[in-house]
Amino acid sequence: MLPLNGSPPRPIPQAPPSRQSGRVGGPSRKPRFPTAARCIWGSWHPPGGGLCPCTSRLNCWQLCHPGGTAAAGNGLSLPDFSSNTSSTMTSSSTFGRTLRGLGFLTVLFPLAATAQQQPTGYVAGTLLDQSTGQALPFTSVVVLRAQDSSFVAGAETLENGSFRLEKLGLGSYLLKTSAIGYQGFRRAVNLTTAAPGVQLGVIKLTSTTTQLKGVTVTGERATVENEPGKRVINVEKDLASVGGMATDVLRNVPSVAVDAGGSVSLRGSSNLTILIDGKPSGGSNGGPGLRLDQIPASRIASIEVMTNPSAKYDAQGTGVINIILKKQTKNGVNGTASLLGGTRDKYNASLSLNRKQGPANLSLSYNRQDETYRELVRNSQTSGLVTTRQDGTGLERNFSHSLDLGLNYELNKEQSLSLSVNPTWQQEANRAEQRLSTTRPNEPTTTQQGVQQLDVDVRILQNVANYRRTWEQHPGRELTATAGAVLIGADVPVTQTLESGALTSWRQQTDVKAQIYFSQLDFTLPLAHDKGKLETGLKVEQQRSQGNSDLFSQQPDAPGGYLRDPARSLAYDYRQTVPAAYATYQRGWANHWNAQAGLRTEYTRVNGAVEGGLGQFDLDYLGLFPTASVSHRFGQRDTAKANEQPQQLSFSYARRLNRPGFMQQLAVPIYQDPRFYRLGNPTLRAEFSHNLELGHQLNLPGGAEITTTLFGRFTNNSIQRLRDVDTVATNRNPAAGLVLVETYRNLGNTTNVGLELTWSQPITAWWKVQANGSIYRAQLQTNALDAGSRRALSGTVRLNQNFSPTPALDVQLTGSYRSATLTAQGRQLATGGLEVALRQRLWQNRAALTLRVSDLLNTQVRRAEVNSPELQSTLYTKPETRVGWLGFTWYIGASKAKAGRIEAAPAGGGGFGG
Repeated sequence: MLPLNGSPPRPIPQAPPSRQSGRVGGPSRKPRFPTAARCIWGSWHPPGGGLCPCTSRLNCWQLCHPGGTAAAGNGLSLPDFSSNTSSTMTSSSTFGRTLRGLGFLTVLFPLAATAQQQPTGYVAGTLLDQSTGQALPFTSVVVLRAQDSSFVAGAETLENGSFRLEKLGLGSYLLKTSAIGYQGFRRAVNLTTAAPGVQLGVIKLTSTTTQLKGVTVTGERATVENEPGKRVINVEKDLASVGGMATDVLRNVPSVAVDAGGSVSLRGSSNLTILIDGKPSGGSNGGPGLRLDQIPASRIASIEVMTNPSAKYDAQGTGVINIILKKQTKNGVNGTASLLGGTRDKYNASLSLNRKQGPANLSLSYNRQDETYRELVRNSQTSGLVTTRQDGTGLERNFSHSLDLGLNYELNKEQSLSLSVNPTWQQEANRAEQRLSTTRPNEPTTTQQGVQQLDVDVRILQNVANYRRTWEQHPGRELTATAGAVLIGADVPVTQTLESGALTSWRQQTDVKAQIYFSQLDFTLPLAHDKGKLETGLKVEQQRSQGNSDLFSQQPDAPGGYLRDPARSLAYDYRQTVPAAYATYQRGWANHWNAQAGLRTEYTRVNGAVEGGLGQFDLDYLGLFPTASVSHRFGQRDTAKANEQPQQLSFSYARRLNRPGFMQQLAVPIYQDPRFYRLGNPTLRAEFSHNLELGHQLNLPGGAEITTTLFGRFTNNSIQRLRDVDTVATNRNPAAGLVLVETYRNLGNTTNVGLELTWSQPITAWWKVQANGSIYRAQLQTNALDAGSRRALSGTVRLNQNFSPTPALDVQLTGSYRSATLTAQGRQLATGGLEVALRQRLWQNRAALTLRVSDLLNTQVRRAEVNSPELQSTLYTKPETRVGWLGFTWYIGASKAKAGRIEAAPAGGGGFGG
């Protein structure tokens, strides 16, 4: 062909059962004492204000109610001391060429659970306000495993502030309380054979509500939280996400950079794995499918960013971004309705409803987006004695509909089933007008007027089913099975017109059909005496893509004015199958040491072909991906935080890979404008990297937190983008000047070594500051003639300030800067911006009014330079980034606006294929 000019998660704590005012169990039983009051166990104690003679619930029943059986009406239940139980689970699977890797992992798959003693432990206490002595009812109390902070049990306090968590296995735990307006309480708890129960007595919580000249400020959860192995961004607390998408939320995250076009990179790499609720989503970072800049922030509860994920996660990508969608667990009908508008023709609407009744939880959400953006383009290319320029403007309209239907049904206390269906329809209409000029020595400058019309129609249907099985008598043991499919269809017609030349007008029609099928089985087994846990799992994922790229030449006599050119039309087929298995072992030791080791094996079979073109490929390879981490807490204990050590030191290692995408391997040209197109490379191979991190976290008195991370990524067979001059296309239309082609190649090795620093500090009760920055050294070593070895020092910095001037008003001011970064043939130049957002809660938090201005100073641009022996180029694109957003949100049912929460809506940008 002759190219033309022109291109599944940690368990979620379940809601406690509803409190009953009457008896719901067997026959009622009168208390032994005729005039009595309830004790902290929910039973009765002697009259006259005397203390209850019991020391435990079982002892209470024996003293106060001898000879009887437990009745639900008095809140008592006898422990079941039945004989030990055991369960056995075995798993074996063969994936053909993967037998070697899976056989090795079979040694790590001891899924046979040894007999374990039935839990008999408990933790109890009463929560009171420190200043008033009043009980704190309906306060959340959870018990976590000391080794890994995984959830074990949870409950809410009764009206008298008392709580009791039972059926806990012997071992070490961390008890945590959470009450709005109060400092969190943490306490290490050890349950042993000699002392299986712990009575904490009265626990007094300190209020964080401060009165300052009529201004009430209440403590709340941080926007960005550092957890072992990941960072969690609480979207509800981020005012900068007003009128934004997932990419706007990620701008707040250390290690992450988002350019003006919405492309996300993690420590300099845009190769990321995107999950939704821990499952494959078909999401992409600038390609076809559900993109990060098309997921409204209004649907997102939090985002997890994992720079060094464990073996439980896919080995694909530099890191993992897991988007956690909002879920309601309150009884009845709850939800939100939002309307939002932006300057210069930007409108959005969303509705989210949830109904929970008994074991069933139904959810529905709908989002509508209709936005128009403008951009300015100035590019210049020089090759030899020829120089071309492109100056133009673009107008882009994005509109979409997204529907999400979900059902979660609790089959019983130990089993649940969830189903979800998520259809999405996205459209983009983009018109670009450019003036093309060409300069040659001793010749007058020639010019052409070019017009490009691009219309994108993308349809996505995601279906996921999940089964979860737990064991009430064996807390922590869990089995989950997940299966799903993501179906993608895209139609992309591109029409390009030039006012003169050999070819004045042509059209490229690209049709894409892609399917992703996946199934996964995970099992978690806590080890005896709470020594640690073992996680194992199997997964199979297959991606298929079929499509065609037809080229049409202008023929006035043909129907529609264009005639298909068979010699320049292509059809392709692509398939990738990846079976995988993993095992991880986690163990904690005395003195707050914790370690995890894991191994994942993935076998990759990928093949593709282009009919009518070149580039058939058929590859298969097996990879082993070990992971390891170790952490240690130390330092003088902080009595204000339940004797928690204020410092933590951690180290982690992971081997990762980056498989090329199908558009990177298929030799199908995708035209971007009359002088530029992209072309896949069928000889492209996967890149592999070794990733290391050394981190230190320090908690200081007064709420300050400082996190320091040293990291290194060493990549072999690095995949890089390269630009070259297409001499054939240039000679076909000399008036168009230089025609460039962008492709992908493996270019030797890259090294990224750097330092990250995060500091958060409450300056006053109404002013909080968070700053983060990174600096890293990037080095590319290659023998390619058009991409020499290069090195550069790059960095990012971000300052976020939150203010609460009144009880119902939140203000956020954010500034960011990213320095120039290294590319294979040049560099991407620096950029930065300033944003301001505020939210006013109304009518006792039943509604909220939001205002946000993105890129206040209008400084965010995309600038790049290419310097190779064959080509020198400067690229400048100024998207419409300064946008004012005004929105209104109404909270339905039990939902209410909370301090720091902001309901957001979409912000567009980017195009098909980036």
